[in-house]
Amino acid sequence: MKLGVISDSFRRPMKESIEIAASIGLSGIQMYAVGGEICPDSLLGDKEKLNRYKKILRDNFMTVSALCGDLGGHGFERADDNVWKIEKTKRIIDLACEFETNVVTTHIGLIPDDETKEKYRIMLDGIGECGIYAASRGVTLAIETGPEIAPILLDFVKKTSGGVGVNLDPANFVMVTGQDPAEAVYLLKDYIVHTHLKDGKKLCEFSPEVLYSAPDGVEVRWGDYIMETPVGEGNVNFAEYFGALSDIGYNGYLTIEREVGDDPAADIKKAADYVRNNFSHILN
Repeated sequence: MKLGVISDSFRRPMKESIEIAASIGLSGIQMYAVGGEICPDSLLGDKEKLNRYKKILRDNFMTVSALCGDLGGHGFERADDNVWKIEKTKRIIDLACEFETNVVTTHIGLIPDDETKEKYRIMLDGIGECGIYAASRGVTLAIETGPEIAPILLDFVKKTSGGVGVNLDPANFVMVTGQDPAEAVYLLKDYIVHTHLKDGKKLCEFSPEVLYSAPDGVEVRWGDYIMETPVGEGNVNFAEYFGALSDIGYNGYLTIEREVGDDPAADIKKAADYVRNNFSHILN
């Protein structure tokens, strides 16, 4: 396995983020591709600008582990929104090909536990169409874990027509559903194409709908429910989690994500050092 990082975790311009990642000894970077510096509208029609970013990556010996195509809102839960979200996702997939990565990750909303619900069909139709397009480009659209337990996600992915996989975030499982990440690895093993390296704690009992399906206009204070921690200080059992990843033959990126904290660069280095010092046998 290899160590990478999400570019936005540094909260710096892209070039600087890539350079910091390289200085920490990371080899991969996952770039947000929805807006700002790295997005289809900015780069697909501007070869000169695109090539500048490719050169920055080459100069720092950095590989793009994945693009993040998280479009926010209610994911793919609403048919009207899906009209533009599907097309935007396809363009992000096109951009992934330009950066020679075969993974685009995204949150899709909260999958209902009842597949007869209309929302389930809407989500399946939207993600299914994106997956078919992704497969045609040699890309996997990887659903990030979090809102639902692994068996529900597995059943959903199996119903698509290809091109859909999983971006496994162990902390999201621990913080939201209480799903054991190692168990999730064994269940989702055929579909895991990318992972996040993150830790956290669940602060109280709550329904995932509180965080992921709040009505429009309702402000949710996530910190009342969950707490992201530096890697090694939360409730993810990394020995079991990494053991499960090794057992299934996963050899991709462990991509560090740090969404909070006053010094993210220090926390990212700490996460990398935690793996190097305690689990060096899994790294290549």
